[in-house]
Amino acid sequence: MNSPVTVVILAAGMGTRMRSKIAKVLHRAGGLTLVEHVVRLALTVAEPENIVVVVGHQADQVRQTLAPYGVKTAEQTEQRGTGHALRCAQSAAPATGHLVVLYGDAPLLTAETLRSLVDERPETATVLTAILDDPTGYGRILRDPDGHVLAIVEHKAATEAQRAIREINSGIYCFRAERLWAHIDLIGTNNPAGEFYLTDIVELLRVVGGKTHARILADPNELLGINSRVELAEVDRIFRARKVIDLMLSGVTIEKPETVVVDCDVTVGQDSILEPGTRLVGATHIGEDCRIGAGSVLENAQLAEGVIVQPYTIIQDSSVGAGSRLGPFARLRMHNVVGAIAHIGNFVELKNTTLGDGAKANHLAYLGDSIIGARSNVGAGTITCNYDGVHKHPTTIGEGVFVGSNSTLVAPVTLESGSYIAAGSVITDTVPTGALGLGRGRQVNKPGWVKAKKG
Repeated sequence: MNSPVTVVILAAGMGTRMRSKIAKVLHRAGGLTLVEHVVRLALTVAEPENIVVVVGHQADQVRQTLAPYGVKTAEQTEQRGTGHALRCAQSAAPATGHLVVLYGDAPLLTAETLRSLVDERPETATVLTAILDDPTGYGRILRDPDGHVLAIVEHKAATEAQRAIREINSGIYCFRAERLWAHIDLIGTNNPAGEFYLTDIVELLRVVGGKTHARILADPNELLGINSRVELAEVDRIFRARKVIDLMLSGVTIEKPETVVVDCDVTVGQDSILEPGTRLVGATHIGEDCRIGAGSVLENAQLAEGVIVQPYTIIQDSSVGAGSRLGPFARLRMHNVVGAIAHIGNFVELKNTTLGDGAKANHLAYLGDSIIGARSNVGAGTITCNYDGVHKHPTTIGEGVFVGSNSTLVAPVTLESGSYIAAGSVITDTVPTGALGLGRGRQVNKPGWVKAKKG
């Protein structure tokens, strides 16, 4: 039976080179904070109660971000190096089994790589390494004739000969927990930085007969850490490139994929099409056979199958039924429910509104805090006056209602099913079923006025 796996994620650093008021691990790439990516990775090999995140800078904010995942945290109140950070997790981590060390600012490691590292179940330790053309700044891997790791030397402490070595330390380990905890207190500070380097554990374990293996990664990009906004942008680019490739392989057409932004939790159904410049973020779900027009932004949007979103449309925290058409230049601005085969046209804005099956608002309308029944038609220039300066009020429109162009519906107001509203009306009272609501001044013509005016 395999021993349990513990994952410790080191996420206490400030990230000075980010030049930010926000802790480095709380910066976002690919639609999540960096530390969330790493926690999700850890959950592929360990139970939440066996994941410990070492927090420090902005600890409360990091804990709040991670609360939904159910993982443990340990606090490093003083930044004294990676060895010290791992020691801070000891009381929260199981003393037996295998322990993996990950980093909250290195989110690109794949689940396949982590699983292969854990599956080795080393007797002492395994470290992930990579071969770089330019290893400047990284710790170097020193091997014995049998290929085992003799030691890891930090760049600052390395000799010129050691700096010529191109195999670098990722800092990602899998330890036999009992051996790690038995020797971690022996790590000292005899180095130029005066810190407790976790890399020293390799030599300490070798002295007592433990062998550390090194696994070389084929893709060094998996080990990329983030220390600047430049590196953050590169990691974001890699995440998004991975996502669009996954979507295309699953049957989604993406036109000019290098221009499309898709967050990691977005799902898109088979035979849907994403036009250039689309942005799909948050928990957006797009059904099959949809088309998302160029420049459109969907955030936490839920689209059923066959929805057509024409260019430059914004959909936020809203759902759209099958076969509906939206845009171009439409805006669904939070908490809207659009039924099937509905039409929302150019420069129409919805807010907190339900639009029934087959209903239409094709041009230049604002519909807020409204319930609009099936097959109703809202004419161009119509607005719901839902705010009186203090409170929001609802507008209720029944089924099969015709609202003429340039109507003003002063909420709270009800238009019963089958009613008609004359164009240019201001409606303040209920319009009964089958009635025509007419609320406008009578036209007056003054013959000869123009000639008199011009003298």
